[in-house]
Amino acid sequence: MEDIMILGIESSCDETAAAVVKNGREVLSNVISSQIALHTLYGGVVPEIASRKHIEKINQVIETALLEAEVPLERMDAIAVTYGPGLVGALLVGVSEAKAISFATGIPLVGVHHIEGHICANYIENKDLEPPFICLVVSGGHSHLVAVKDYGVYEIIGRTRDDAAGEAFDKVARAIGLGYPGGPKIDKLSREGNPEAISFPRAKVQESEYDFSFSGLKSAVLNYLNGCKMKGERVCAADVAASFQKAVIDVLVEHSLHAVKEFGYEKFAIAGGVASNSSLREALAGRCAREGVRFYYPSPVFCTDNAAMIGTAGYYEFIKGAKSGYDLNAVPNLKLGER
Repeated sequence: MEDIMILGIESSCDETAAAVVKNGREVLSNVISSQIALHTLYGGVVPEIASRKHIEKINQVIETALLEAEVPLERMDAIAVTYGPGLVGALLVGVSEAKAISFATGIPLVGVHHIEGHICANYIENKDLEPPFICLVVSGGHSHLVAVKDYGVYEIIGRTRDDAAGEAFDKVARAIGLGYPGGPKIDKLSREGNPEAISFPRAKVQESEYDFSFSGLKSAVLNYLNGCKMKGERVCAADVAASFQKAVIDVLVEHSLHAVKEFGYEKFAIAGGVASNSSLREALAGRCAREGVRFYYPSPVFCTDNAAMIGTAGYYEFIKGAKSGYDLNAVPNLKLGER
């Protein structure tokens, strides 16, 4: 059987990325042009700037991906592109590029859901991982607990009611003076702090045992900082970071393993930018080992936004016969499981 080659394109936020993926699991190239340094000046992603940078970078990123893979464009079986969710202007750059290439070459177009891409990142390095399994997706914009029933078949069993985990990390990092991006900086600083120093709340959503809520925790941290300021007390940023991070991790671990047991699954995976947090990985690995659950996770490069995961997700859509028309559009608020 001939190998199936997918060109993946990702531009949903502030990374312009392209990759060539062979047979859904082998990454021949994965090129990422990051804008983090640019957006750090503003303390977060500025959508207009992100869109302009995607336009500048997208052609050269795709050319580099094809060169590194040593596979010509004509050899591609499909072009997979993120069409949602994300920033509408940023998404439009990738979608327009993919449609133009598809139209010019006749190569089929496959629209990919960004969150499905994150989940599929687990297939790249874990060759033995196949559905069904439970996946925790934690990033700057999303906190989802998903039952992966089959390739491309998902059921959301838990989601955040307010702030996503990554969003809470960014806001708390800003409050203690660490700047953007918050996740990696809090992860690093937490190593120097005492996670038991401050008692922050662990929120439970009454009517849904698998849903998350992080806005109360974020408010508790801000109130603690304001209280110290008013009383003239010194704030130990490392203790605040470690105590906050432990409060987030405790909830993520508890909900995840509860879902794995309740649904009777034996496999558990994590995905998304926050999945590269070292303390979260350690906590989940320890808990999974104790409970006899097989634990899967992508390397950090496949946790943050990248095109290899889009190529992988696109492969499983393509072999099912799913193709997109030239009316494919950016859908900034696309829900998981929607087409």
